[in-house]
Amino acid sequence: MAKEQQVGSVKYQKVDEGYFAKRQLRRYAGVWSLWALGVGAVISGHFSGWNFGLMSGGFGGLLIAAIIIGIMYVALSFSLAEMSPALPHTGGAYSFARSAMGPWGGFITGLAENMEYVLTPAVIVFFIGSYLQGIFGTPPEWQPLWWVLGYIVFVGLNLFGVELTFRVSLVVTLMALAVLAVFWISAIPHFDFSRWALNIGVGPGNTPVELPDGGGEFMPFGWMGVLTAMPFAVWLFLAIEELPLAAEESHDPVRDMPRGLLLGIATLLFSAFMVIFLNSGIGVTKDGASGAFYLGSSGEPLLDGFRVTFGDYANILALLAVIGLIASFHTIIFAFGRQIYSLSRAGYFPRFLSLTLGDRQTPYIALITGALLGLAVMMVIWVVAGEKAGAAVIGGTLLNMAVFGAMISYGLQAISFILLRRCMPDIPRPFVSPLGEGGAWLVLAIATITLVMQLADPVYRIGVAGAAAWYAAGILYFALFGRHRLVLSPEEEFALSQGKAGEGLTDLSGAVAAEADA
Repeated sequence: MAKEQQVGSVKYQKVDEGYFAKRQLRRYAGVWSLWALGVGAVISGHFSGWNFGLMSGGFGGLLIAAIIIGIMYVALSFSLAEMSPALPHTGGAYSFARSAMGPWGGFITGLAENMEYVLTPAVIVFFIGSYLQGIFGTPPEWQPLWWVLGYIVFVGLNLFGVELTFRVSLVVTLMALAVLAVFWISAIPHFDFSRWALNIGVGPGNTPVELPDGGGEFMPFGWMGVLTAMPFAVWLFLAIEELPLAAEESHDPVRDMPRGLLLGIATLLFSAFMVIFLNSGIGVTKDGASGAFYLGSSGEPLLDGFRVTFGDYANILALLAVIGLIASFHTIIFAFGRQIYSLSRAGYFPRFLSLTLGDRQTPYIALITGALLGLAVMMVIWVVAGEKAGAAVIGGTLLNMAVFGAMISYGLQAISFILLRRCMPDIPRPFVSPLGEGGAWLVLAIATITLVMQLADPVYRIGVAGAAAWYAAGILYFALFGRHRLVLSPEEEFALSQGKAGEGLTDLSGAVAAEADA
């Protein structure tokens, strides 16, 4: 291969023999490690974040939104379960789109996923700060200290090695599910569906108002309330799709990846229903508001629930509840580290970001860079919105920015699934989605509707605009610099060889012709 070679609108540069030696990952994960990674990544959304949808759609509107979003995630999980063992590379969404839509398609998909994974830990550590503030009674201006401490501790754990990362993920995920189970059981004696879950009515200007005696409509804001609640319902499932990023650290991704994905989404569907139903239907009362109406703007809804079910012992249990947030924070830090690693290893991002740390073989620069980016976005929103803006504004803005990136990524992954079925019909597919192309079309439709509803919400439009600016800046970087510095990484070799990766491409001339014909 020449020092550089043009392939369409991009250039591949030859790298020295030590390039990939400095970018090695270590295999460790089995099916239960993958299950824990997927469930752990999502589980914080069952502790905080979903509840903001109560103010948008009322209980019924949020529940139906969650069912629609749950259907989207089931369809997405089946599509990923087919693609991930067929293309078992760390690149995940970028890898699928690169093979289906070329370098530009791969990059814009990877950039959207990058936005999701960098911003999602920022949302979670915000809620961690809210819980810890409530538990220890620290003043609001201390919130950034909790955020910084959280990043330092859990980036540090991820730097220590993949073995520790997966062990911690499994332990904290099991503990988080145990905490949720304790809450579900303890909530049953205090449950009054009509009194507490249905205490949101419609006031002047179509704004939510509290109904003191409950008994309100199941869907107070009608179908429009369902649509506006959909971005918040996403938080009950967001990040299950990170599992393919662990492909190069799994012992047997062909066998274990589909199992981990499908076991994970089944676990989350059950937990999501229990949380929405039971947390909304108990008599939480604080600051003169009660029930679902109060929970709709709470930064720590599960802690508020424990205050009802356990009274004076709530803070002790709340410390355990923070474990759920920690589970997601820890596992999504893993995800953005691998996602930045894969894009930089292939040259889409600056290559130095993909260097791994000595014998531990963790992408340390990618992990630190992702953490700094997320923290920077949080501080900007904190300063612009003001520390007294409240959880619904600061946490909700961050949440919508993360969901914005996720919906773009999901839509593009659905398109990738359809195109891979058509342009690479003969590649081995150890698992075949029973939903076929119809499932991918369903993902594309629901993701598009959710994205449109985000843009229509004036409260969070500024945050979404900021996320769109991030997306535009990334595309500009790739157009000016990144596309001239690509490297023949495993994802690129697979795409250029039309699925014949591993045959050792040393000259791109045949690959150029193949991609041109495709």
